[in-house]
Amino acid sequence: MSHTRTSLLAAMALVAGATGTALAVGQAGAATSAVTCTVDYKVQSQWDTGFTAAVTITNNAAAKSGWTVKWSYAGNQKVTNGWNGKISQNGADVTVANEGYNGNLASGGSVSFGFNGTYSGTNSVPATFTLDGVTCNVDGGGPTDPGPTDPGPTDPGTPSGKANNPYTGAKVYVNPEWSAKAAAEPGGSKIANQPTAVWLDRIAAINGVKGGMGLRAHLDEALKQKGSGELVVQVVIYDLPGRDCAALASNGELGPNDIDKYKSQYIDPIVSILSESKYAGLRIATVIEPDSLPNLVTNAGGTPTTTDACVTMKGNGNYEKGVSYALDKLGAIPNVYNYIDAAHHGWLGWDSNLGPAVQQFHKVATTNGASVQDVAGFIVNTANYSPTKEPHYKVTDTVGGQTIRQSKWVDWNQYVDEQSFAQAMRDKLVAAGFDSGLGMLIDTSRNGWGGSARPSGPGPQTTVDGYVDGSRIDRRIHAGNWCNQSGAGIGERPTAAPAAGIDAYVWVKPPGESDGNSAPIPNDEGKGFDRMCDPTYGGNPRNGNNPTGSLPNSPLAGQWFSAQFQQLVRNAYPPLS
Repeated sequence: MSHTRTSLLAAMALVAGATGTALAVGQAGAATSAVTCTVDYKVQSQWDTGFTAAVTITNNAAAKSGWTVKWSYAGNQKVTNGWNGKISQNGADVTVANEGYNGNLASGGSVSFGFNGTYSGTNSVPATFTLDGVTCNVDGGGPTDPGPTDPGPTDPGTPSGKANNPYTGAKVYVNPEWSAKAAAEPGGSKIANQPTAVWLDRIAAINGVKGGMGLRAHLDEALKQKGSGELVVQVVIYDLPGRDCAALASNGELGPNDIDKYKSQYIDPIVSILSESKYAGLRIATVIEPDSLPNLVTNAGGTPTTTDACVTMKGNGNYEKGVSYALDKLGAIPNVYNYIDAAHHGWLGWDSNLGPAVQQFHKVATTNGASVQDVAGFIVNTANYSPTKEPHYKVTDTVGGQTIRQSKWVDWNQYVDEQSFAQAMRDKLVAAGFDSGLGMLIDTSRNGWGGSARPSGPGPQTTVDGYVDGSRIDRRIHAGNWCNQSGAGIGERPTAAPAAGIDAYVWVKPPGESDGNSAPIPNDEGKGFDRMCDPTYGGNPRNGNNPTGSLPNSPLAGQWFSAQFQQLVRNAYPPLS
């Protein structure tokens, strides 16, 4: 997929709900010297014999370099597996200790972990928690968890009946086809139960390709996974006419003028299936046309990255017409939540790009039958590698009186990571007329950047370039590199409401699926050979004429790439346990 910029450029997942997050913040803010610690324990989803829980600890005492939390169950709950903590159980007693990467707990700071468990009968919240032997309160002193199906006071829903954040209190669909491939790889069992999106990247995918699962089959499987709780199914809508005009690797099957075919043979059949009453109990999050509208902003005229194909798509208006049509038709389905693709900070992070992008998004959401009410939110970093958060440097840092924006890597960008970019974009979108409840998604499937090359702290205070290059966890040669990146790793696990304005961290690009072929491969999918996927290529204006940093021997976009998957597992951050 094209991820360019211009400078002129599980079966359950942890879903830490908005209600729990709000409670933890509120407790920390109201803490007194008598409240040494608070613990927010939430049953995020629950089914006949199992559940997923999220726990947030807030430390109101002196800073800690390690921590241990304990509680006892009144019932027969058993922890089966967890994340972001070392969890053990002896009878009814549970002990959770920090991992090596999250032991530091500042005064007033919080840390979260989660787990899956089994139960029968009643699944009540434990009455008492301790942090390093000191008793903590729970939700102000007692268990007040409203249960997995109650949205809680911070998520009352919208007038249309939709949840403000569909990921809150919900499991997320685990694609069994991807899960099987992941489990067959060395180390893959550690993430095979994570939720990933279903990509409808051509008309044939709606009914299934080469014996694979079609949309109905996935939705039927989702109903089985749903049980009695809520479940989100993530579906990528990705087949615009003249698709991905700035990258050959992800070109599509429809020609630039096939807008009628897009509507009648692609969107309409999808809408028909999603509208079936049997699927009304599912929450369906659609990711609308990755790369399309951002390409109109940066690559369709007047910049060094302009392409004839993007000029054509801007001229004929078929990207805009197609996206508007999809928003209108899909948005009319009560249980569908549309998220428009909004590129990433290394593409739209300059004010000269971000402002026009917001205008472009608003135009598409208010023309050709679409309304801002058809938009639940936006997604950034789809199938890309930009870190969620850069831990060792900020865009406001200076070295020797020089702003780090002057460094070659930052290149005068206003942002250095995806979360700050997403939150700023959200503010601008709301100011432009989108709903104040707008939510953002961040694709964290391949942006962890762990492994031995990951810096452990800030770079040297010598030059702005030395400082940034020594600090950044993003180890790409250039932020414009997007194809099968060498050194990348699995990122944050899918999580609901991880930060203000962020609906969820999600894995939209399934780890292990190629971005594009490293050499020409004949195919019937409309996919070409993009030199940005060739590790021997010296680059172009989109990546500052730098090497691509791509892995060798890669298959067609969307096909399984074992070497990439194994690299992502090795370099995962947080590390896999």
